[in-house]
Amino acid sequence: MTSSQDRWYSAGEWDLEIHPQRPWLAIPVAEIWQYRDLLLLLVRRDFVSLYKQTILGPLWFLLQPLLTTLMFTLVFGRIAGLSTDGLPRILFYLAGVTCWTFISDTLTKTSETFVQNASLFGKVYFPRMIIPLSIVLSSLIKFGVQFVLFLAFLGWHLFHGAMVHPNAAMLLLPLFLLLMGGIGLGLGMIVTALTTKYRDLRFLLSFAIQLIMYATPVIYPLSSLPGEYRWLLMANPLTPIIEGFRFAFLGQGVLHWLHLFYSTGFMALVLFVALVIFTRVEQTFMDTV
Repeated sequence: MTSSQDRWYSAGEWDLEIHPQRPWLAIPVAEIWQYRDLLLLLVRRDFVSLYKQTILGPLWFLLQPLLTTLMFTLVFGRIAGLSTDGLPRILFYLAGVTCWTFISDTLTKTSETFVQNASLFGKVYFPRMIIPLSIVLSSLIKFGVQFVLFLAFLGWHLFHGAMVHPNAAMLLLPLFLLLMGGIGLGLGMIVTALTTKYRDLRFLLSFAIQLIMYATPVIYPLSSLPGEYRWLLMANPLTPIIEGFRFAFLGQGVLHWLHLFYSTGFMALVLFVALVIFTRVEQTFMDTV
């Protein structure tokens, strides 16, 4: 090695240092920012791969919640006759579907991080957290499109004198988004880390998501349950979020700071556990593929 090379190495002018091990909670914030272009590229990839070779393309962003809402309106509203707290059925169900789609998409796609990207992880280094974060951003953009659809229906009903009462609680929308995205991200990261050893979880997840949806007031209001059983539904940390979202934009639902504090605490706990497990698994994941 020449003396000029010695001077170059001793200067410490490294672009990147890859360490064999990291502390369990060492979140590579600086590296994530350094790879922000990759983050945006992965978000774009999610959209292109999802709707490539489809006839309607991104229009599915609008058709999916709309068709689901119409089905819920017909089955649970007209046939089953479930209460909607006096709200127009299409607004009641569309509000729940819009929130639930964001949560379930984030959880489901994040849960496949290690399995779906194994070949990519084995070829090039980048902060593995980039993948889950890109999924959250993709789901957030999808939520934004569907939220505009919800606002369009809300405006139409307001114009025609429907008994809906948007209020100042709408300012809590960023908090609702943080809670929905954080809980979906945390649970998804836990599942994807466990899936590296227990592949059965991939098959159980879709079933579990359906059960969680029915245990969340997506197709029925909290007020429809008898008082002695209502606490069971409130034990679900997603319940205060969806009920609060409905209260903010439709004027019916339950919004209480104590309930939101409970959901926030649950999100913080889930994210803490997820970061510990995810950081540990990412160091040995390629040895178990």
